[in-house]
Amino acid sequence: MAASKLVIVESPAKAQTIEGYLGPDYHVTASIGHIRDLPQPKELPDTMKKGPYGRFAVNVEDGFKPYYMVNPDKKKKVAELRRLLKEADELYLATDEDREGEAIAWHLAEVLGVDLASRCRVRFYEITANAVRSAVQAPDFIDQNRVDAQQARRVLDRLVGYTLSPLLWKKIRYGLSAGRVQSVALNLICQREREIQKFVPDPYWVVTVRASAPGDRLYELRADRLDGKSLMKGTLPLLIKDEATADDILEEVRNHPLTVSEFRLRESPRAAPAPFRTSTLQQEASRRLGMVPRRTMRVAQELYEGLNVPGRGSVGLITYMRTDSLRLSEEALALCRDFIERTYGAERLPKAPNVYAAPGRSQDAHEAIRPTDVTLTPEAVRDAMSPEQFRLYDMIWRRFTACQMAPAVTAKATLRAEAGRVGLKQEGESLVFDGWSAVWPLDLKGERLEPVEAGTVLTPTDMTKEQRFTRPPARYSEASLIKTLEENGVGRPSTYATISGTLDVRGYVEKNEEKRFCPTALGMTVDEFLMRYFDRKDLSSIVDAGFTAQMERELDEVEETRRRWLDVVREFWTEFSRTVEEAQSAERVPLPEPEPIGEDCPECGKPLVKKRGRFGEFIACTGYPECRYTRAILKTIGVSCPKCGAEQGGTVVKRRSRTGRTFYGCSRYPDCDYTSWNQPTGDRCPECGADLYRRGRTRFCTQCGYKAADDAPSDE
Repeated sequence: MAASKLVIVESPAKAQTIEGYLGPDYHVTASIGHIRDLPQPKELPDTMKKGPYGRFAVNVEDGFKPYYMVNPDKKKKVAELRRLLKEADELYLATDEDREGEAIAWHLAEVLGVDLASRCRVRFYEITANAVRSAVQAPDFIDQNRVDAQQARRVLDRLVGYTLSPLLWKKIRYGLSAGRVQSVALNLICQREREIQKFVPDPYWVVTVRASAPGDRLYELRADRLDGKSLMKGTLPLLIKDEATADDILEEVRNHPLTVSEFRLRESPRAAPAPFRTSTLQQEASRRLGMVPRRTMRVAQELYEGLNVPGRGSVGLITYMRTDSLRLSEEALALCRDFIERTYGAERLPKAPNVYAAPGRSQDAHEAIRPTDVTLTPEAVRDAMSPEQFRLYDMIWRRFTACQMAPAVTAKATLRAEAGRVGLKQEGESLVFDGWSAVWPLDLKGERLEPVEAGTVLTPTDMTKEQRFTRPPARYSEASLIKTLEENGVGRPSTYATISGTLDVRGYVEKNEEKRFCPTALGMTVDEFLMRYFDRKDLSSIVDAGFTAQMERELDEVEETRRRWLDVVREFWTEFSRTVEEAQSAERVPLPEPEPIGEDCPECGKPLVKKRGRFGEFIACTGYPECRYTRAILKTIGVSCPKCGAEQGGTVVKRRSRTGRTFYGCSRYPDCDYTSWNQPTGDRCPECGADLYRRGRTRFCTQCGYKAADDAPSDE
């Protein structure tokens, strides 16, 4: 090997990009993630299976010493790395910049026999030529405190998972699992469901008066006062409790002139939104792009590691995407401010850079998520990207650019009017100066109100009353669950993407038609069991968000050298093991009976029920195992089959492949073999007449490339 300096990163794509920056003296290779970990007990050497490591691969009796093994599928990789290291004069461990990456670097050093006192660690938070070259010119030591914090988390998760899961197998059903963050997330979803089940809607009435003023000015006011007293509770007129009161209000308006008492217009600045950190990126990608967190992080990883941009070669397009910091480098700020002034005008550039502080205990080692070069606009690199990559990069680029622009200015208007004993009100908002909203969407509250002078008599054109009912709290979406976990200090940027997927795979939750989490009967059963034995103030409460957040803070303190990782693990295990011991005496929990569907099996005549398996719900016969009849539960999306619908009446249903990927097919299968990975809309492309499909809030044509915004949400 001609190269004398070996650089080890985590992924092949990252290796390719970095090698292009460093030149022929460097050989860059990938470990492809972790090379060793805590093995499963069955993978331990025979001499250890019955010893102190046998239960957890962690020796609880000897300072919680972990036993690490090279992953079986990485043995060839380790041999290759050892050979490359023998041929090299210098080694640089350039794994990712978070705790997990630091731990991977430490494991590599241990396995390869590298002196931990040597400066072998390089860190860069963006994959650009300057960042990479600067990093290898100033190598550092492996941060043992950060390694210890990751090791404490790994040991804690092993102790919890390998203790609770067998307990759930014994008391509920084989194959279940529980974990520190997973159990809190499940508890949040189940607690919300219990609130919804207990919720009793309160009726109220909304009285609306549409009126006009001279000059064709139109208004829509709602009654909010009666006899000088407010009818409002919060934003709803909950004190209009019955139809008689609503009729009384309408009669009062009919019999008295509707006169404007006040029109107030107040301008106010709207500060630019902060740049993205991991949690907010996942929330916005879910909300705006319809991307689940795991998918968001996969695409972000691709943008971070580098894409082949024409004229530039392989370029890392965004900074590191696992971060809870909102800090931005001075170099990035200077480049962004220059770009804003040249592109959007000096009036949209604030006098000084906007500075943001992340909430809670954020780790400030990284920057916020931003484009590595703001001058690489989304359109400029579109041809180098897949549609998913473009959509996510476009969102990151716009958010970063907007965060350094001048405030938007809005005008909030309030119109009040009186009619006898009744007071009415309308509010609106309009944009005075776009500022940052020239780049990032600004949600206005209400429409623009035309000014009207006090004393003007309005002419009612329509008056209505409508009974409504208070609504229960909303179920959690992907975005709101991540937001709530973060607000409660539960989990870290690296864990948010996997939480909902784990709950879904275990069969604890499912998503309704609004893409919100509903706990299954199994999920509720598991949560109730965990709450009964593990939600206690005197012992370790793994389902309590406050307790789990405290654990996260203690892991932060390990990284900050304020606590020893062994002390954190020991204190937790002392209380937790006592809790588990008490739970061992619990009676077995009966699972809810499968839900009958009101049909008999076409093969044996026994009742059919709804069950849940690895890939979701399905219909099965109660005569199992003698009768093995099953069928899928077909979820129609309300669109006729593009192939046979007009003649045969087939409709498009949502299905799942053997790998778990969603696709769309005809309800008449196998008589009709129509399938599509994209969600059909039932409409035709206005440009070429082909079928239109939907993804997120975009309708598109696969034939000619036509795209358009769509208010209807995607079924994906």
